[in-house]
Amino acid sequence: MLAVKSKTEKMNVAKIAALVLLLLVLSSYAHAAQSTITEARGYACMGEDRSRRQTQQAALEAAKRNAIEFASTYMTSETHVKDFEIEKDLVSAYSNATVKIIKELEKSWYKDTNAGDCFGVKIKVEVIPDEKAMDKVSKRKDVADDPSAPLHVRLWTDKKEYKSSDRMRIYIKGNKPFYARVIYKDAAGEMVQILPNPYRNENYFQGGVIYEIPSGNDRFDLEISPPFGEENISVYASTSPLGEIDLNTQGGVYFVKTKAKDIGARTRGVTLTGKPTGKSSYASEFYENKAEIKTRSAK
Repeated sequence: MLAVKSKTEKMNVAKIAALVLLLLVLSSYAHAAQSTITEARGYACMGEDRSRRQTQQAALEAAKRNAIEFASTYMTSETHVKDFEIEKDLVSAYSNATVKIIKELEKSWYKDTNAGDCFGVKIKVEVIPDEKAMDKVSKRKDVADDPSAPLHVRLWTDKKEYKSSDRMRIYIKGNKPFYARVIYKDAAGEMVQILPNPYRNENYFQGGVIYEIPSGNDRFDLEISPPFGEENISVYASTSPLGEIDLNTQGGVYFVKTKAKDIGARTRGVTLTGKPTGKSSYASEFYENKAEIKTRSAK
């Protein structure tokens, strides 16, 4: 774990877990995930061969198909990828995408003069492209720094391994402007949000710029302290503002009150305020990275 030491008071905030960040290299994407978040509608009518439940399910499946189609169009057109091979991999990735429902926004039955009883649904979803195809995109030369490519965020630390009393420096860089949240889970299962934090509440970053933590308005140092062991860090990033989670301020970090199983879904509740790619449709690129790290005693 890390102890957060205030630079102004020089006090140890008792066993506050505050960041250990992954050493991410371009050749390693084992825990990285890129996706698109959007909203979609679907409709279906009962006819003579469908029950009400079957009609609802048909409408939901139609919404999922529409979401995949829209996300594919968005990624191949709005990201302005110029490399033909990359574009081909993107098309392949989204043609084999899966859909995870984030939230059901609307649903209702209505009468159609020709088809009779019909059902409509609107959902917010995460469209998750085929992992192998996206892995090929990520590993192509210069993609990680190309602002026209899908969102990609790199994070690394000044060293790969830390021992007791070591101080850590973290660096973050994206290929295009993005919003980010960094959550650390220590060996005891405690979770803290170390970015943004009480001293640096900005969570919007410019693309192509390396950001250092701590720096600027930060008033703390990140110092390794017990308990030691295997710990992990989750990084969430999006081209739109991220959804909110429940936090409790303590020292230089925010303790996470939201249950671990709910953090991903709530963070993915992004506010879709990006450039519309259809008559009334919006999409947002999303990126998540997770890595395990180790801390140890000085002996």
